[in-house]
Amino acid sequence: MFVRRKGCLSLLIAIALLVAIPLVWRGAIKAHYRPAIYARAESPARPVAIVFGAAVYNGRLSPVLRDRVDTAIALYRDGQVDRIIMSGGQLAAHRDEPGAMKAYAVEQGVDPAAVITDHGGQRTYDTCYRARYVYDVRDAILVTQAFHLPRALLTCDGLGVNAVGVVADQQPYRDARWYEMRETVATVVAAWDVFRRQPPALIETTGQRSDWAMQLAGED
Repeated sequence: MFVRRKGCLSLLIAIALLVAIPLVWRGAIKAHYRPAIYARAESPARPVAIVFGAAVYNGRLSPVLRDRVDTAIALYRDGQVDRIIMSGGQLAAHRDEPGAMKAYAVEQGVDPAAVITDHGGQRTYDTCYRARYVYDVRDAILVTQAFHLPRALLTCDGLGVNAVGVVADQQPYRDARWYEMRETVATVVAAWDVFRRQPPALIETTGQRSDWAMQLAGED
């Protein structure tokens, strides 16, 4: 009986540690990057804004994604950034995240030449890796919701992008609790990704960087 109870106690301790470690890590990352997170009007200027993709429905931006793009548009209009990288995935023609993001921004008056669509941003890590090693971004504003910013900052910082974050929250989100739970685990994964520094599967969308990206890197 004693051995069985001891075994159950050990199992409970192991489970508690598995739950506690991600929570503690998430809390530490949020505290570390809190000074680098700004409201849109208070953000320091940077050459480029990186907007992380989210769901698109038949070419229509989801509320989370629309708020991200609207925030980037405001940064551009106010002169806080000169250019915008719209990064995301493309599962099908009707779910082209970067294409829909750019189309929406252009409809709102953003110069098409100031926007690049990066279809290699399947994950936060992919977006940050490509920003640094494909487009040679050194300084940027990361545009996404508050729940996502600590992980995004951790990832870009670990890959050599000097970034600040701008909160894109413009409304309550229905799945806010789920997003926070997911981020707790994803932040641990992000640390492992940065430690490994493996190139994403799609490192180039074309054989070479575009003229726009070369200008962004100061190579014109």
